[in-house]
Amino acid sequence: MIGAELLSPQTLAAGWLIYVPVSVWAVSRAPWVELFTDSRRQHLLFGTVLALFLLWLVRRDFDTGVSYHFIGMTAVTLLLDWPLAILGGLFAQLALVLLGRQDLTAVGVNGVLLIVLPVLVTECCAILVERAQPRNLFVYIFCSGFLAAALSALACLLLGLGLLWYDGLFAMPFWLEDFIGYLWLIIFPEAFINGMIVSALVVFSPEWLETFNRTRYLSAPWNDDDEP
Repeated sequence: MIGAELLSPQTLAAGWLIYVPVSVWAVSRAPWVELFTDSRRQHLLFGTVLALFLLWLVRRDFDTGVSYHFIGMTAVTLLLDWPLAILGGLFAQLALVLLGRQDLTAVGVNGVLLIVLPVLVTECCAILVERAQPRNLFVYIFCSGFLAAALSALACLLLGLGLLWYDGLFAMPFWLEDFIGYLWLIIFPEAFINGMIVSALVVFSPEWLETFNRTRYLSAPWNDDDEP
């Protein structure tokens, strides 16, 4: 998470210009009829917003104006699908603003970095997995869970660092040449947390995952002679 004082007005405005249309698009694509008629989906959405809010509260704030915390949006995207994932992240973000834990003017940029970008990466991985139509359950868990979370964290870090470098208001640390070594300390925990959540959901409550094809992954395997 990046403080507003580290970003130029142009970057802050660009963040809003991206985040607001994406949020409006998510509102238009959200399954409101199913959401209002299905109490299970309502509980999942409210529970996800609360979980994201608590997860983002557990963070390390640095004096330079940046904060580090886990993202968690990969598991949320697989659980709710992308429209509700974006809206759930927005609600959790607004709760942080109300508590004074995030700058209102930087909501757009942080929303793009921590919500839109991870959701986009996760959705692309899920689409690629679905097109391949693997019958192996572990392909879904690894590619849509572990790998998508790792790529999301990497994209968020690189884009955030690029914005700080471009605006020039943040003093780059002297150990920047060792940045690749620090990447693993951030990417691996993010992938592990999201991957384990997805694995637990697949095992115990696969019906909760909107992007999980239970017919393909959980049906009894057949031999080639038995295949219709």
